[in-house]
Amino acid sequence: MKAYVFPGQGAQFVGMGKELYDTKPMAKELFEQANEILGFRITDEMFSGSDEGLKQTKITQPAVFLHSVILALTQENFRPDMVAGHSLGEFSALVANRSLAFADALKLVSIRALAMQKACEMNPSTMAAIIGLDDSTVEEVCAAISDQTVVAANYNCPGQLVISGSIEGVNQACEILKEKGARRALVLPVGGAFHSPFMEPARQELAAAIEEAEFNVPQCPIYQNVSTKAETDPAEIKKNLVAQLTSSVKWTQSIQQMIADGAESFTEVGPGRALQGMILKIDRSKEISGLS
Repeated sequence: MKAYVFPGQGAQFVGMGKELYDTKPMAKELFEQANEILGFRITDEMFSGSDEGLKQTKITQPAVFLHSVILALTQENFRPDMVAGHSLGEFSALVANRSLAFADALKLVSIRALAMQKACEMNPSTMAAIIGLDDSTVEEVCAAISDQTVVAANYNCPGQLVISGSIEGVNQACEILKEKGARRALVLPVGGAFHSPFMEPARQELAAAIEEAEFNVPQCPIYQNVSTKAETDPAEIKKNLVAQLTSSVKWTQSIQQMIADGAESFTEVGPGRALQGMILKIDRSKEISGLS
């Protein structure tokens, strides 16, 4: 079975999507439709903007979404048997499996990005990548910091877990985890504590928008970050998309479940190769490739 996976925030780069725009008429049409929906020329930011401009959450999320989705929609014989997306990538995956229409998904991504940026500005917070420790040790350290909010946010692959929370809480956790043998405990250059309780205001805003959006029964299952299992019920998909903002991204567990359910190959669709690297660390026996 063929699995297609879609990257999230952090995979962006200046110039992303330009070749698609220049060489495929359908891609150009979709990019121009996106400019109209968003009310500004995101293609200018993507194709020739600055690294700093592209790092803004309100730009990054629709940019990565557009690159991934337009790449998928312009492929010949694009027929996934199963899909998954890392955080933001779930919206790309839901267009790929026809659960969401392109325009509807882009509107939701824009609402999500703006809501997350607002939540970041309300309460300064951050994230850190912890390399070289087992998940349970990281979870225990986070739980033990009782005077601050710090949680396990992204289970990327064995030995790589991202934590999220208050600046002081994340710094405390990093120091303790280094003492416990982490090879690296690196604070990330992100706008705030994604996938943590700090995103509750954004969750509420996104929930209202998702409730009003039309979700169809997908053509193939999506393995969602929150549940980690095959989902085809639009009501469950909606619920999991909302919960994702304040819950952990269980990427390792999702990939393992896809493999258990018969995934033989994984193709990353969109900018970067981060997901390919993670999947290699989860199971080296599978065929792994990328479309970018």
